[in-house]
This record gives sequence, structure tokens and C-alpha cells, in this order.
Amino acid sequence: MSRTFTYFIVAGMVLGVLVGWGCNHWLAPADAKAVAGNLTLITDLFLRLIKMIIAPLVFTTLVAGIAHMEDAAAVGRIGAKTLGWFVSASIVSLLIGLGMVHLLQPGAGLSLPPPEVTAHASGVEVSSFTFKDFLGHVVPTSIIDAMARNEILQIVVFSIFFGTAIAALPERAPQITALVEEAAAVMLKVTNFVMRVAPLAIFAALASTVATQGIGVLQTYARFVGGFYLSMGILWGVLVAAGFLVIGRRVGALVQTAWRPGLLAFSTASSEAAYPRLLEGLQTFGLPRKIVSFVLPLGYSFNLDGSMMYCTFATLFIAQVYNIPLSIGQQITMLLLLMVTSKGMAGVPRASLVVIMATLSFFKLPEAGIYLILGVDHLLDMGRSATNVIGNSVAAAVVGKWEGELGAPIVGGPDAAATAPG
Repeated sequence: MSRTFTYFIVAGMVLGVLVGWGCNHWLAPADAKAVAGNLTLITDLFLRLIKMIIAPLVFTTLVAGIAHMEDAAAVGRIGAKTLGWFVSASIVSLLIGLGMVHLLQPGAGLSLPPPEVTAHASGVEVSSFTFKDFLGHVVPTSIIDAMARNEILQIVVFSIFFGTAIAALPERAPQITALVEEAAAVMLKVTNFVMRVAPLAIFAALASTVATQGIGVLQTYARFVGGFYLSMGILWGVLVAAGFLVIGRRVGALVQTAWRPGLLAFSTASSEAAYPRLLEGLQTFGLPRKIVSFVLPLGYSFNLDGSMMYCTFATLFIAQVYNIPLSIGQQITMLLLLMVTSKGMAGVPRASLVVIMATLSFFKLPEAGIYLILGVDHLLDMGRSATNVIGNSVAAAVVGKWEGELGAPIVGGPDAAATAPG
């Protein structure tokens, strides 16, 4: 996304607050509620657009990512170490998000009533959800039916089988893989088209919320945004500390190497925008091309540290806003669900909205809660995209060190790195 689009996002946020404040201050409560109801038509359409892309986006991106696991089978040892680090980092990211949202309670002060259309689903059923229900719900009886109902976990399960089958068919795998990757590219473009409506939807979401709740609702947003960035700072500290334990003092140079790509990801709210410069920078740092070219693509599909933490933080924030308690078992199940469903979604601005939306639907939480975070999602997406860049940089350096192939920095920059052996 261009810088102009970012300006539109900011303009939508500011205008939404101003229009909402004006309606709340100057109109009668009934009239303000009517205006808010009309504005929600825009956010409802945006919500439907997100639902429209969930199934094909998850299927194509996840299958395309798993198809590259054929490289992991060829490399073997490197693949096992890489995936082991990814799983560990994912667990840490999810747990930090879970712990911080409980510690800070950013949504506890608002206590909104659940929307009428989902009040029944948002109340009793969620408390009766069990791990047995979860296991029984994992495997789809029909992938067509699962896609029609946007059952994201069932789509993920089918995608895992499908992607693994592609890797097991070497004679036809290149053609099938190319087809899936082209389909994934198309869906990423469709997703970008949908996200261009975001400024208008952000305006409507903020205006309708402030019109009915008053300007005081922004205090909750401030607590939400501040709490998330504090949590993300803790995650950065943990990642850098883990990198220091493996590569020592060179972790400082690693952070410096990832800083500019991270700033690019921050400004564009897309980890993918930083990929080319990160690929070059890590080789200049001293990592061989075969390590970087293997770890980074997998990392961009399976190692979204910032995005995973955000999904946990935002989902429980919405539950707190509507005062819907979740048991420890339900929260553990949610972590397992997010651990899987967050894979394969990198490179798409605000793609975490898709995962959060699917998680809300899966746990029968109010889907309208997505409106509460929509207004500030772009600001948060910038931070989590930069965090994904840092996480994948540390992962590549750690794997290179474990393989004994972390060399000295290459003098001359990316051009010299491109001609380096390995």
C-alpha cells in the first residue's frame, strides 16, 4: 500500500471521530443511533467482503506454503531446525499476547451489550464448548461445504492434506504447485482490492461507534493500542534475547540489518514489502544464500510472530468488551486454533482481520466486535508487520548459527552478497 493510502486511513480515522462526536453531541440519542445504523451499512458490506475471501485465501496461500515443504524434506536437518524454531516462537508470541491482555484488561472498561442478532450465540453456547467438540469439528465431511460456511479450521486441515499430496507427486507437482501459486497470487490481489475499501469502512466504524458511545470510547482504543504496542515491545525483547543466546553480540548487528526492512514493513503495513531488502541484508550480514532463501519463504508463511500475538490480543479484547468470559480450556483451544489458522497469511495488509473474524465465528463471539478494532487496525498492522520482519531475521540467523554457516559480514553490500558462495 502506498503512502497516499496511509493518509486516507488516517483521514478516515480523524473524520470518523469528528463526525461521530458531532452526531453524539448535537443530535438526539435516537437520531444519533439512526445515523450510526446507516453508517454500519458500510461496515457490514466490508465485513461481507472479508467473509467472501476467507475460504479461497486460506486455501491457496496455505497450500502454496506447504508445497515448499518439499525443500524441507530435501534439506532435512535444516528443515527440522527451522520448523522447531517457528513452533517455539509461535507459542511464545501467543502466550505473551494472552498474558498481557489478561494483565492489562484493555476492553474491560467498555462493557458493551452483545449485538441483538448474535446475542444468543454470544452467551450460553460459548461456555459449553469443549475440547471434544473441537476435535469432532476438525475434519470436514465435505470441503465444498466447509468453504461455503467459511469453516476455516476444516479448510486448513484439507489444505494440509492437499499440500502434502502435492509434495508426494514429483512428476505432476511442478504444474500443480504453479497453478496453486498463481491462484494464491490472484487471491492476494483480490484481498488488496478489498482492503482498499478500508478507509471508508474505518470512517464508518469509528463514526458509528463514537456517535452512540460518545468520545469516551477513545479511551478504550488508547488502552487497546498502547497495551498492544507494550506487548509487542516485550516480544521484541524476547526475540532479541533468544537471538543473543544463540549468536551472541552479533544480534545487535542483526537488528541493525533488519531495521530498514522493518521500517518499510511498518510504513506499508505489509511484511512482504520488506522481503527483497531483507533477503539481501541477511546475506550481507553473513548468512549463506541457501539458508536465507530457505528460511525466509517458510518464515513468511509460518512464522508471523507479531500477527499471532495480535490475533490473541484482539480476540480476547473483543470478548472483554462484550463481557464474555472464556474458560482456561477455551483459551488454550483458541491458542491451538490460532497457531494453525495464522499460517500462510503473510504479505497481505490487515490479513489478521480474516483470522480474527474466523476465530470469532468459531467461538460464537459477536462478529460485530471486528468493528471495534477496525478503526485502529491499520496502526496496529504497521507494528505487527515490522515485528514479523524482526522475527524472521532472528530465525534465519539462529538456523544459520546452528548449521555452523554464520560467516563474517560481507563488505560491499548486497551486490557482493549476491556473488558470495553458498
